Amino acid sequence: MDVSQYLEIFLDETREHLQNLNTQILELEADPEGEDTIKEIFRAAHSLKGMAGTMGYKRMQNLTHDMENVFTEVRNGNIKVRPDMIDVLFKCLDALEEYTDNIQTTADEGTNDNEALIKQLNNILDEKGGTAPKAAVVPEVKKAAVPEEGNRWDAIVLDDSQINVIKEAQHMGKKVYGLNVTIQESCILKAARAFLVFKAVEERGEIIVSDPSAQDVEDEKFDREFTLIILSDVDINEIIRAAESVSEIEKAEGGLIDLGKNKHYKAGNDTVPAEIPATSEPEQKETVPVAAAEPAVKPAAQAAPVKADNKKQTSGKPVVNRTVRVDIEKLDSLMNLVSELIIAKNSLVSASSQEQVGAHNSFDEQIEYLESVTTNLHESVMKVRMVPIESVVNKFPRMIRDLSKKLDKKMELYMTGEDTELDRTVVDEIGDPLMHLLRNSADHGLESAEVRAERGKPAVGSIFLDAYQEGNNVVIEVRDDGNGIDVEAVKNKAIDRGAITPEQAANMTDKEVIGLLFLPSFSTAKQVTDVSGRGVGLDVVKSKIESLSGEVEVKSTLGEGSTWIIRLPLTLAIVQALMVVVGNEKYAIPLGMIQTLEDIPPTDVKLVQNKEVINLRGTVIPLIYLNEVLDVESKKAEDESLIVVIVKKGDQLAGLVIDELIGQQEIVIKSLGKYIKQCKFISGATILGDGEIALILDANALI
Repeated sequence: MDVSQYLEIFLDETREHLQNLNTQILELEADPEGEDTIKEIFRAAHSLKGMAGTMGYKRMQNLTHDMENVFTEVRNGNIKVRPDMIDVLFKCLDALEEYTDNIQTTADEGTNDNEALIKQLNNILDEKGGTAPKAAVVPEVKKAAVPEEGNRWDAIVLDDSQINVIKEAQHMGKKVYGLNVTIQESCILKAARAFLVFKAVEERGEIIVSDPSAQDVEDEKFDREFTLIILSDVDINEIIRAAESVSEIEKAEGGLIDLGKNKHYKAGNDTVPAEIPATSEPEQKETVPVAAAEPAVKPAAQAAPVKADNKKQTSGKPVVNRTVRVDIEKLDSLMNLVSELIIAKNSLVSASSQEQVGAHNSFDEQIEYLESVTTNLHESVMKVRMVPIESVVNKFPRMIRDLSKKLDKKMELYMTGEDTELDRTVVDEIGDPLMHLLRNSADHGLESAEVRAERGKPAVGSIFLDAYQEGNNVVIEVRDDGNGIDVEAVKNKAIDRGAITPEQAANMTDKEVIGLLFLPSFSTAKQVTDVSGRGVGLDVVKSKIESLSGEVEVKSTLGEGSTWIIRLPLTLAIVQALMVVVGNEKYAIPLGMIQTLEDIPPTDVKLVQNKEVINLRGTVIPLIYLNEVLDVESKKAEDESLIVVIVKKGDQLAGLVIDELIGQQEIVIKSLGKYIKQCKFISGATILGDGEIALILDANALI
């Protein structure tokens, strides 16, 4: 069975079900009697079983079948939910996650049967009396359950060529069977189930007729039943068992074909020679030549469309938002087209500014219209690309539960703002950094129960994950009510490692000391654990966030707790920027980083610790001369006023000294590729209206 065309849908829906199960089992642990939760878990396990069966993933199907059995008994009140049962269920989820990862990587579920887990699930069932059904075992069919009268296969209209095939097969000693299959009424993927029946039957014989036709079955143009005529050497009971082994098949009935009982067969046809060609009756879609080497239903092997039967979807489940899954590459292509459109607009703007004022009013109107269209199109595409960070943060409550047990610390995770939206490419990348920070809070941040009791803190430690939008950025905060960061311990560790000298340490602010935690392989843990303390966390967090044009900031109070603040841009594709000139070169600075623009007389520039600074309304701000950083010659005379762009990173300010301003412009960020990685303060490039290229400056890296 070629299931590759359904693999993406299967993986997406499986991950949704697994996340739902994760959330529901956590709720079940908090409220073991929750009826709605139990029903939801049963439904999710049942759906997973059906999907795995359809795709032919037997190991996954068996495991979910046993989970479903357990919840059938829980739902019926025969089994009570206990803590050890929750642990087994979470192990099952981990096993299903492993199957899913294998399928994503290789399209195969792997060879792990998880027998120990299946045994644990069956032990849970045995404890209630052993009456529960065991793992998916197909019942033995004793004999073909076929009524003598009114067989559906006797009502099929056969053409001459099909009759000849049947007679020739009988003459050669082959058996000719009719098989009628009924699919369960609750089945949603009827075509897929029918397809699996075709496949199972074809392994044991040759299908020569399908009613409805194979194409109609594939297109789901049938109710619940379909009938096959089969040539085979095996017993009909084996074929029936094979058909009934397919998930969601209600029953299969079969028996030998007797041409004399066929309502449309004339006895005179006995004299029809084998070489007579097939008649072409307009209503008969399926014709099989005498020397048919291929089963007539091969088209079904091409596709078994996964379609929802709308009539069946009237259960009491709440209606969820309708979503369209779009391949990210298609969105990237669309975004690229919008980019080109904006470049075209910039070209028109550039051309119009060179014309005489008022000479082309209509041309100006076209520019305005084009500007309006491109802005709207940009916003539309941005909305399509935006997804809630919920998909990332949903896995964290389970992680904190497991850490609580592993570290033997009581802790709770409180989350807000899960519906905050970010660009899809950013959301895909922030999972690991957030996981590092949460594990850090659990292991390093929260104190042991004894220490918390001494300090008069609640026995249960609190970890908070808050997300919210702030201007053109999304802010994600991870905070805890733990010990906070011991600045002196960090200093001593840094001196021991030779990262700083004692003299430097004496002059460092607390903020600068905390910044040392982001050095590679830096850890203050007294002993290495498998949770954290290996020094591979915070440098990964910093580099990952900065690669997304974001920033990480830390606030901490010893004895009270720490707050880790991540700021990320809403999008990485199109931004508003300030165009500036340094020397003879044009550069872009994203507006999101800019605080103010200042005109500073040279006399206002002072020296502090041998560095040039300005005192701006009571705040001392260091200056960064871009002509020195970029190695270009400034066009400004020494006695001219400085044009300073004040930029901000967290609560740090700096003044970028430029030669002249061009103005604000919407720019398309183009990647410079992997070859120009070492130049940290250049985050990309953009194409201007006149075709010139301007590099985009990263104020974070400059600061």
